[in-house]
Amino acid sequence: MLKLTRPLHLLLAALTYTLGASIPAYLGKPFQPLPFSLGLAGVLLAQLSMSLLAEVFRPHNESLVEGETPQQKETLRNNALYISIAALSSTAFIIYLLYIDQILVLPSVILYLSSFILVLAYALPPIRLLDRGFGELTLAAHIAYIIPSIGFLLQAKENHRLLAVIIIPLTALALAYFLVINFTTFPTDQKYERGTLLRRLTWERAVPLHHSLIVFAYVIFAIAPSLGFSILWPAFLTLPFALLQVILVRNISLGARPNWTLLTATALAVFGLTTYFLTLTFWLR
Repeated sequence: MLKLTRPLHLLLAALTYTLGASIPAYLGKPFQPLPFSLGLAGVLLAQLSMSLLAEVFRPHNESLVEGETPQQKETLRNNALYISIAALSSTAFIIYLLYIDQILVLPSVILYLSSFILVLAYALPPIRLLDRGFGELTLAAHIAYIIPSIGFLLQAKENHRLLAVIIIPLTALALAYFLVINFTTFPTDQKYERGTLLRRLTWERAVPLHHSLIVFAYVIFAIAPSLGFSILWPAFLTLPFALLQVILVRNISLGARPNWTLLTATALAVFGLTTYFLTLTFWLR
């Protein structure tokens, strides 16, 4: 497996999809196993394609695995490309199955189309948002906004404002997580002149943005009860991790010795555990 195919993204995608699919049951909609299974397979294949295509079109001066030969690099790229094409084709077939079973509604069709556009725009030249400082935003939008929305609509077949109240702050937390990953890879990104969000913004702007994303997410969760959604209180179980995340990033920006492992784990916990706690809450209600 390529070292940067980001298998963790598949886990996060599965988690956010499950969150989206769990909300309709809370709203009184019966759970439908077939749409859930087909939809989960589709979004995971799309996310897999997103990661693999990013490696296929990685600049040739960057290695895919340590100590590879030119022939091995070419073989890896070709294999990744074939898998990506197969995954996207399978996703299209799954969408067709959902269509003939009359499970799709217009909003879900638009979301699937948006997913395809994001996957291709993220990785393929000449757009390749990954190299233009928008890769992190694209990932956050796909994993934390598009995917849970698909999970929700395949079950509910109509929108609900509760979904927006959940996925908007989750997208902010996801973007904060991917920005933290930029912090940890900054020296390598500088070496290869990668167009990451951090390099585009510079540290002086990225650190306040990181803090603002965290604050924005929890403010949305805080005002949720006033909108009639007091069920979102489990999101605050991760608030201590969020505060630690902010402190760690602030200390690093002030010149403290970084603990990248702790920072990465904390950022992952904030996004991942928030999603998990909310999912568990909706499944148990």
